[in-house]
Amino acid sequence: MNNLKKLYYILSISDRKHVVTLLTMMAVMALLDMIGVASIFPFIAVLSNPDIIQTNFALNHFYKLTNTFGIKNEQQFLIVLGGLVFILLIFSISFKALTNYMQIRFMQKINYNLSKNLIEGYLYQPYSWFLNRNSAHLGKNILSEIQQMIGNGLRPTIDLVSHSLVAIMLIVLLITVDVDLTIIVFLALGSSYLLIYYFVNKYLEETGSKNFRNNTLRFTIVNEAFGGIKEIKVGNLERFYNNLFAKTSYSFTLTKALLEIISQLPRYILEIIIFGGVLLTILYLMAKSGSLNQVLPVLSLYIFAGYRLMPSLQQIYRSFTQISFAGPSIDKLYQDLKDIKKNDSQEPIVKEVLPIKKYIKLNNVYFSYPYSSLQVIKNLSLQIDSSSITGFIGPTGSGKTTVIDIILGLLQPEKGTLEVDGKIISNDNVKSWQKNIGYVPQNIFLSDDTIAANIAFGVEQKKMNFLAVQEAAKKANIYDYIIKDLPQKFQTTIGERGIRLSGGQRQRIGIARALYNKPKVLILDEATSSLDNDMERKVMDEIYNLRKDITIIIIAHRLNTIKNCDKIFLIKNGELINEGTYENLFNSNKDFTESDIN
Repeated sequence: MNNLKKLYYILSISDRKHVVTLLTMMAVMALLDMIGVASIFPFIAVLSNPDIIQTNFALNHFYKLTNTFGIKNEQQFLIVLGGLVFILLIFSISFKALTNYMQIRFMQKINYNLSKNLIEGYLYQPYSWFLNRNSAHLGKNILSEIQQMIGNGLRPTIDLVSHSLVAIMLIVLLITVDVDLTIIVFLALGSSYLLIYYFVNKYLEETGSKNFRNNTLRFTIVNEAFGGIKEIKVGNLERFYNNLFAKTSYSFTLTKALLEIISQLPRYILEIIIFGGVLLTILYLMAKSGSLNQVLPVLSLYIFAGYRLMPSLQQIYRSFTQISFAGPSIDKLYQDLKDIKKNDSQEPIVKEVLPIKKYIKLNNVYFSYPYSSLQVIKNLSLQIDSSSITGFIGPTGSGKTTVIDIILGLLQPEKGTLEVDGKIISNDNVKSWQKNIGYVPQNIFLSDDTIAANIAFGVEQKKMNFLAVQEAAKKANIYDYIIKDLPQKFQTTIGERGIRLSGGQRQRIGIARALYNKPKVLILDEATSSLDNDMERKVMDEIYNLRKDITIIIIAHRLNTIKNCDKIFLIKNGELINEGTYENLFNSNKDFTESDIN
């Protein structure tokens, strides 16, 4: 019931309305099943004893009605009766097929909606939310756990309701024929299923949890293996990752196979019970009526009803086992969707770009990362003037990148404020502020697409400004390489993560990407670390030429990179230690060397 409540929560309001339509169709389907089974009773009764046409009021009335349409004898009437039973069966099966189609379409729609909502919810979470999450796990939830939840949670729930309605209708029909026999048959079958489920339920939950963990490990291993392929090749670790994946994947496959075995288990056990039950039913009916002609219609009804009832009981049991097995997947999706709704993640509306004319200022900023007591930034205050070049230096772990992430609006200060021209940057205007920014990280992300598409990253092909792409490539000093050395020039595909390019080429494409939208603020986070001295000088000369139009902020580990900065901030242990021009810092500290910022 706990899993069913979570499934209900996962569904949207429109999906819940669709469920009502499906339930109505399933109820009609169950009713048609009952009528179809019930129709076999008069047919077999007439077949075994034609005299019943004259003695039974309903059959006699219907027989006389058919006489008006040219039916002259009992044999012809029997053919008509058989034909009607067959037509009813065809209609029942056709409606069942339609209902099944609607169920499948509904589940595919749920798959689409959940995948879309989940990736949308993840993408619009704040940057800090991702710091404690594994990207492979997020991908697994979208691509795998939703399938697990639908296949082993939602589909079995729909099957459970559908087959329960069929079972109830058939049992009601059989009760009208023989109460005692129906109760005996139902208790025998029902108690068998309940007893088996009672013993396997705990094992199913444990197996489901194991399956969830193994599926998580599978995605993590694959992500690590292909993400670090260079290190794996150099370290000859192919066999290690292959064996690691094989072990986990085998365990995952085994748990899925166990689910199928457990789901089918009662079917084989009950085949023995049913065969013996048919013999006992014949003896019971013979003892009760004493006439084979009277036993045959009732026996036929029970056999035909059993033929329809057994799959329903088997599917009800199977549905319960699958829902128990899917518990961990349902829990994970339920919790993630609940967190997403709680955070009210939605696409922000960017009304206008927030201009910068005077300065960027940090006022008494404190910051520590989630689930960490360490204060990374402590009472930091500084000002960056508009249209200036500012450098940040400091040893590794000093907090430089955290300061930049706060300026980028990716992290929110615990205390203090980020201001632009006196306006405090908050969740309400952070997207407007980010519209100004071109950002180049140390590790450039490149998609498996063309050079042009990577420079105009996130822009549709038809909306791409190719002149702006070329101009940005020139400023990043990679235009000549693209034109002279690449066969398809800007339309050259660079491979996943830019694997066909050198580290320096990837960084220059990253710089071109940051310049494509003509930002008012350009932030370089060790963006030239992969360039040689000569290439770094050329790239930085191009960037320095932009100083009249944009504000440039640089994090660097090499002093040559920040020599021409208007102001340099020295950060250590999350605090501002010193600030000034390169000459002022160097002259004020004779021991100040490149080792102090590495």
